[in-house]
Amino acid sequence: MSPNPPSRRSLLKSVGGLSLGLAVTSGGVLAATSSAHADPVAQNLPAPDHAGLRLVAHNEDDPRMWYYRFETDEIGWNPAVNVLVPHGYRDNGRTYPVLYLFHGGGPGQDFISWDRAGIRQLSEDKQIIIVMPDGGPCGWYSNPVTTNVGPRNWETFHIDQVLPWIDANFRTHAEFDGRAVAGFSMGGFGALKYAAKYYGHFASVSSYSGPASMRRDLGLVTHWANFTSGAFELGGGTVYGVPWNEARVSADNAVENVERYRGKRVFMVAGDSPDPFDLFDRMNEEQVLAGQREFRALLDGAGIPHESHEAGGGHFIRPDLVRADLDGMIGRLRSAG
Repeated sequence: MSPNPPSRRSLLKSVGGLSLGLAVTSGGVLAATSSAHADPVAQNLPAPDHAGLRLVAHNEDDPRMWYYRFETDEIGWNPAVNVLVPHGYRDNGRTYPVLYLFHGGGPGQDFISWDRAGIRQLSEDKQIIIVMPDGGPCGWYSNPVTTNVGPRNWETFHIDQVLPWIDANFRTHAEFDGRAVAGFSMGGFGALKYAAKYYGHFASVSSYSGPASMRRDLGLVTHWANFTSGAFELGGGTVYGVPWNEARVSADNAVENVERYRGKRVFMVAGDSPDPFDLFDRMNEEQVLAGQREFRALLDGAGIPHESHEAGGGHFIRPDLVRADLDGMIGRLRSAG
């Protein structure tokens, strides 16, 4: 990253998105990028094989941001996870709720993206563990229908591997009322998807400029997922297949699974005034806003409470709303103790 970083707005706008035109530079802030310094067993980490994950590197030198990299048969390269712990976690013996926080899409987007966006500062006084895994540049938090580059089963990696690994190795409330899921853009889509599809896993779900409707406008979001995954993730393969695997689309589509948000805290943000001179910004957020409005109307019709915000501007992270959302999550989840 340049010694003279861009403005906060331009930086946050660049951290992922449906649009591949919103890529960031390859630099960034990482708590620890070096390889493992010690035997994992000595650090009370899992044996080399746990939940299908084989730990190949880790670093816990930073007081709060800890880094882990894994081999897994589900992904054709070694994905990483950043875990942000509360102040005092090493010594206080307390057990905490957990937020799984997902990055957006595009080249350069990865497990460091939320660190670049300032999540350390936003969570400075929050009593919650925040887990930020790789999700691929355009993995769409899914197991693809086809791939030409080896396995890219991001859904299995997150739900069947990362989640149990975290519960086994951190002091977590490993239950429905102990977990939240959130994300920006493609990550907001993933959060909505996982909260519905894995109903008993997450008590709170938040989507920051994430699409909630996959079939509107002739299925524009689904077409975009197929195109971007094929171009930047799967070597010409697709997340949903051509023609679409309709059952998969329906399973992942928030507006088709409204009842599966009942009993959960639901929080959404969409920009209502994208830059009229920025085609990518306008295309992204206009589709997000329309889809979230459709979803909100269905939630209202079903009598399912939610908190929704239409904020000025377009497709970027809004720190004030993320900070407020963290307080809302913590209020909904089982308290640290």
